[in-house]
Amino acid sequence: MIYSGRGFKDWEIGDIEVIVHEGVYHLYHLIIPNHDYIAHAVSKDGINWRRVKNAIFVGDPGEWDDDMIWTMDVSPTKDGFVMYYTGLSMADEGKTQRVGRAYSSDLILWTKDDRGALVESQGPYYEDLTNNPRGWLSFRDPYQYSHEGQNYLLICGRASAGATHHRGCVTIVREEADGFQLLPPLLYPGLYDDVECPCLVHIKDRFYLLGSIREDIKVRYWHSKDFLGPYESFHSDMLMPGGNYAARVVQDGDHMLLYNFYFSNKDLNHKRVLPPPKELDVDVDGKLYMKTYYRWVDMITDTVTQDKLPNLESRLQNHTSDSDIRPDSWTLSSISGYQIYSFARPGENIIWHGRITLEGMGKCGFVLNEDGEGNAYYISLDFVNGYVRIRTWGFNPEDMTQDFIFKKLQSNLFKPNADRSHRFQLIYYRNYIELSIDDQVQLTLVDETFREGNLGFYVASAKIVVSEIQVSTLVDDQTRYAEALMA
Repeated sequence: MIYSGRGFKDWEIGDIEVIVHEGVYHLYHLIIPNHDYIAHAVSKDGINWRRVKNAIFVGDPGEWDDDMIWTMDVSPTKDGFVMYYTGLSMADEGKTQRVGRAYSSDLILWTKDDRGALVESQGPYYEDLTNNPRGWLSFRDPYQYSHEGQNYLLICGRASAGATHHRGCVTIVREEADGFQLLPPLLYPGLYDDVECPCLVHIKDRFYLLGSIREDIKVRYWHSKDFLGPYESFHSDMLMPGGNYAARVVQDGDHMLLYNFYFSNKDLNHKRVLPPPKELDVDVDGKLYMKTYYRWVDMITDTVTQDKLPNLESRLQNHTSDSDIRPDSWTLSSISGYQIYSFARPGENIIWHGRITLEGMGKCGFVLNEDGEGNAYYISLDFVNGYVRIRTWGFNPEDMTQDFIFKKLQSNLFKPNADRSHRFQLIYYRNYIELSIDDQVQLTLVDETFREGNLGFYVASAKIVVSEIQVSTLVDDQTRYAEALMA
């Protein structure tokens, strides 16, 4: 299973922070719904995690953080590490969020700053105790950022003016010798209730500000040439498709990793898991995009080329379909209706890549974990409009009045090529699904509906040519692999 911090509930993992130090990945995360401590796990590959000593706990009665602990950030200092975190107090019934910090020399043992809370939401720029229409103050999810020798905190806050459900902003706080100075909002979209888990990165000549939006459970971003803004949007500001949340950027050598947790079923109170990271990059237009994590190749145990794959079989009773199977290319077609062509998956966990070219104007896509009768994940590709979507589609034996499963899981947009030919890569790893088109990750999700089955393609009034296919199997003994990594 993908890491979930599982205990009594299988959705205990909350907002996350990852830092890489001396070749070890350190994961810190909230425990939901109690918010009573910050958990700590370590990894050598950034995918397989082992829990270690918890970082910090809620304070003793009467302390500023004696009710709950919320999102944190961990950064290196000249003497070790600092953790900024959100605390709530029982004295004010948890309605006022404040930010404090703790210190560590080794990322394991943490000591809280004995000064208690360091900064909280105040006017004139932000809501305060006299101006909080919701009855509680957002001031959480600190993110430490250094610019030109000056330390700042980015915080999920609320502007002091605007419609109640549109006040969400990114607060910026400057650290000074005698405390912290609240500056005007770094970003105020004027639309969202909150902009959660903000973080900032500088790539090439731009600053990129990331934030998670509860309204649609997506990670969005803004950009600016200047650190203090103004921050603008591209025509599409979605960085991570629906269900992905609380993203934070992690520097791993030359690689800029993007970690987040995933809401199964896109439900705020459903199972949360930690997917493998993606890498962050910028295209020629200055837009952010995700690409596959570089460490996947270290996990490959075997690779099968197209000419060595198991036989490709047609699965549906469609007499208008046809196929031409050659060692280096497969031509698959159907004049009317659907046809599925699939082959046995060479391993439980795989990386599958190749090229797919559409001829004509019909429908086509991939099937994943297909059972021989058409029950599968269907990943549709619209080569004209640049639209990709994954669904569960299969038989529902529990309700014969609606004897089918048909659920949309996730969708995204990609740039279609004029020749309707695209390279693809699909990773399936312990219920994690990741699809890249022309080296850009478009789908990233976790789902458990179909756990085993074939790989393949579907066509409907279409003809496709499939070439350059390879399927690599990935190491799949989680316990043994994780223990070996940490030895």
